[in-house]
Amino acid sequence: MFDKILIANRGEIACRVIETARRLGVATVAVYSDADAGAKHVALADEAVHIGPPAAAESYLLGARLIEAAQATGAQAIHPGYGFLSENPGFVEAVEAAGLTFIGPPADAIRAMGLKDAAKALMEEAGVPVVPGYHGAEQGADFLKSRADEIGYPVLIKARAGGGGKGMRLVERPGEFAAALEGAQREGQASFGDPAVLVEKYIQQPRHIEIQVFGDAHGNVIHLFERDCSLQRRHQKVIEEAPAPDMPPEVRAAMGQAAVNAAKAIGYQGAGTVEFIVDGANGLRTDGFWFMEMNTRLQVEHPVSEAITGLDFVELQLRVAAGEPLPVLQEDLAITGWAFEARVYAEDATKGFLPATGTLTYLSFPQGTEFSLGGVRIDSGVRSGDAVSPWYDPMIAKVITHGPTREIALQKLIRALRQTQVAGLTTNIPFLIRLAEHEGFAAGQVDTGLIARDQEALTHVTAPDAAALAVAAAATLPARIKDGWQPLAGFRAWGQGGRTVALQQGETQTEVRLNHAGDQLTAQVGDQTVTLQPLGQGNYSVSSPEGRRSLSASFDGTEVTVFTGAATHRFTRPDPLAAGAGDATGGDTITAPMPGLVKAVLVTAGQAVTKGQPLAILEAMKMEHTLTAARDGTVAELLTSEGAQVQDGALLLALEPEETG
Repeated sequence: MFDKILIANRGEIACRVIETARRLGVATVAVYSDADAGAKHVALADEAVHIGPPAAAESYLLGARLIEAAQATGAQAIHPGYGFLSENPGFVEAVEAAGLTFIGPPADAIRAMGLKDAAKALMEEAGVPVVPGYHGAEQGADFLKSRADEIGYPVLIKARAGGGGKGMRLVERPGEFAAALEGAQREGQASFGDPAVLVEKYIQQPRHIEIQVFGDAHGNVIHLFERDCSLQRRHQKVIEEAPAPDMPPEVRAAMGQAAVNAAKAIGYQGAGTVEFIVDGANGLRTDGFWFMEMNTRLQVEHPVSEAITGLDFVELQLRVAAGEPLPVLQEDLAITGWAFEARVYAEDATKGFLPATGTLTYLSFPQGTEFSLGGVRIDSGVRSGDAVSPWYDPMIAKVITHGPTREIALQKLIRALRQTQVAGLTTNIPFLIRLAEHEGFAAGQVDTGLIARDQEALTHVTAPDAAALAVAAAATLPARIKDGWQPLAGFRAWGQGGRTVALQQGETQTEVRLNHAGDQLTAQVGDQTVTLQPLGQGNYSVSSPEGRRSLSASFDGTEVTVFTGAATHRFTRPDPLAAGAGDATGGDTITAPMPGLVKAVLVTAGQAVTKGQPLAILEAMKMEHTLTAARDGTVAELLTSEGAQVQDGALLLALEPEETG
């Protein structure tokens, strides 16, 4: 076993590796950019080395700098985590050339699976079923269009060097192909330095099921069963589970063997995942799954497989990289119980899952384990006070639950999500709760189109009720009286003491009248009266016409966040001096929703546009975001250009003002 390793990553996965290394007595070295100087993974590691500015291309993607840091600190091996350089064969070769060990597969194995077209050809030779499609070298737009026409719509365009949903476009009609191809090529070039794509038949009721594999240097390869990752938005996973619902033993065996064959065909070592697209229209069948790609690294969703096998996959990675044989054989493995993982992101589900940035002014997770097996497990790379920046993936945490049955594990997940509280920015927690409570999902009826079909219901915004508004108002009281109303009352010659609190949420402003007499606090919200009892630490027992329940809130001096268990409501205290200022521009301007790079400007000055028409494409937080017209109109002025780096709120273009009669 190694004495010291360097972790060439950040955030949650760096913290995950540190925890296992610490348990094994292995010292760790963290690396960090300027943006991560105070990050959690830096604090957890035994040592930390600064590697550059916030941009990944100037820090976490500089292989030579990472190797220098490992050598300078005496690390013997480098763990790549996932993302960044984890699947870069050139980095693996450079690590080994420097006399260090790469904690992952050989460079040749990564290279064999790095390009989707070549990987599919290799898998066909190994007898692994592959999806019908075009995986060749010819990349002319007309040629690719003709192949798509032959395959039959809908088709999926995929960057051949892609992953994580980047460079992927679904095309349902021939007329949409050209624009989708340009977008996939552009995103493939930006994310992977390779614009080449492949075109595949899109399975109408697809399920995304993947098999976890491990190999060692002694020729042993095993699979650790399957994960169902069908719940996706924008081709990115949201909730994963293990095992897969309704998986027949014979299909599990066939998929497991196909994954082992795939790994053996490339001499695989370490942790890897073979991903299959599965036809879920008529139940899972041995002839109804096809190879999609292989991720030659540890997957984000590996905790669910750890939960059902009882194994620590990072420990297995370290042992295999150190030359040890796998400690288990295929016949030693069995599935125990069921597990779910939900990815908590800083993003706005109501705006197409647009990533969000900001400071985590308050962060509270349910009681559970951290980076280790347990009924409730929380893996997170951030703490209260940390910032979610535009530089990296906006993941806040992974909430993992394990139980003896699927029903119990799912109920644990719902409860854990309801107890996860985040203030300071927008998150997808309400969306995750609704998804976990979805009737079809609860019944195991999952496919990759579920979220898109029910997106409106899953992302619907619930307006705050009287109880939530009352708690929001109470939370703004001075600290000395939050946990007891008596000091608020003081002495009055007559009448009842009180104050009016104004709360702003979007365009809606509400006034709540707080009345107090002795130790009783009531809130008047419109024509409803709510009684509140403080329980301490931002928790309240609330009685309203709807009944009694417990709510909690966080107030940072400018924004108050109320957690109802099913929804999160954010309010600000309106500035009376700003009243009436309004929005002078209305829908006349398009602004950047976050810092990013302008990848394309799709219109010209003087051009007529319609509501919803794409106007520009902004690349931010590793994804492309299409900005559209808020109304019909004419482009008056372009205020940016392709290639411009813009800040949050920057004006990008303006429409001619609407005529008023």
